[in-house]
Amino acid sequence: MLAYILRRLVWMVPSLVAVSFLAFFLIQLPPGDYVTTYVATLAASNEIVDQRTAQELRERFGLEQPFIVQYWKWITGILLRGDFGLSFEWQQPVSGLIWERMGLTLLLTSSTLAMTWAIALPIGVLSAVRQYSLLDYLFTFIAFLGLAIPGFLLALVLMYVAVVHFGQEVGGLFSEAYQTAPWSFDKFLDLLAHLWVPVVILAVNGTAGLVRVMRANMLDELHRPYVTTARAKGLSEIRLLIKYPVRLAINPLISTIGWMLPQLISGATIVAVVMSLPIAGPLLLQALLSQDMYLAGAFLLLMCTLTLVGMLLSDILLALVDPRIRYD
Repeated sequence: MLAYILRRLVWMVPSLVAVSFLAFFLIQLPPGDYVTTYVATLAASNEIVDQRTAQELRERFGLEQPFIVQYWKWITGILLRGDFGLSFEWQQPVSGLIWERMGLTLLLTSSTLAMTWAIALPIGVLSAVRQYSLLDYLFTFIAFLGLAIPGFLLALVLMYVAVVHFGQEVGGLFSEAYQTAPWSFDKFLDLLAHLWVPVVILAVNGTAGLVRVMRANMLDELHRPYVTTARAKGLSEIRLLIKYPVRLAINPLISTIGWMLPQLISGATIVAVVMSLPIAGPLLLQALLSQDMYLAGAFLLLMCTLTLVGMLLSDILLALVDPRIRYD
């Protein structure tokens, strides 16, 4: 296992280099650059920027240099100095902008993931064990309903309920009085009071999908010969389910960690925009729209890193959970 992990870590280096080059290339693929977008935005507000000023801005940001030169400066700055560059739009270091959003993003995503798994796993198991019962039909109906409701629509409905019935401020993760205040216990309580709305919204769709996956996996395992053998040996039903079918049926869910980690950044962008959540998704979207290549490139590179790390973690966990899986 140790040799396998080391090989995977070594292969991550050329993979990330290739991905960083491709991401940097794709960001610059649309016509124009950040200055073009900036000038168009000013023109929409009846502010005219002459060609000389636009050229000076390109020289200031280094946009007149060839693509390979821009990429080389960016990637060497990351590797040698840990410098992800300066955001054109925000005029701030990219690393500061990213880590400023990642704390709240991690809290929101981990809370959503914990709620999703805590609800979906027992419901999926119960639905499979009581197949074609009233509970199974009820859970199936709720799961399909959760899959069908768009996240942004549910966000608007819950925001309305929170305002009208609970008298709570909606939009963002803090009340106005705490948005710029330093961290304190009262600010943390205010965060928790606002956190439940986006967590419920984001968990609905994920829970509905996991319920269907867990139910299907459990139905496959419940009819295997080892279940019949364990039941014939007198093993209690609860212990039998936890020790064998649930342990194996959860494998496909563990394998999804590879795409769950990058969702820390890209997930729930539409819901975050609707609710004005200060997380990474809207910032990445704005960077792509404005062609802020250093900020967008850093986000994409971080997403690819999380994908590779998530895939490695899922492979290791699969080997620990399922004794049939071994990496030689």
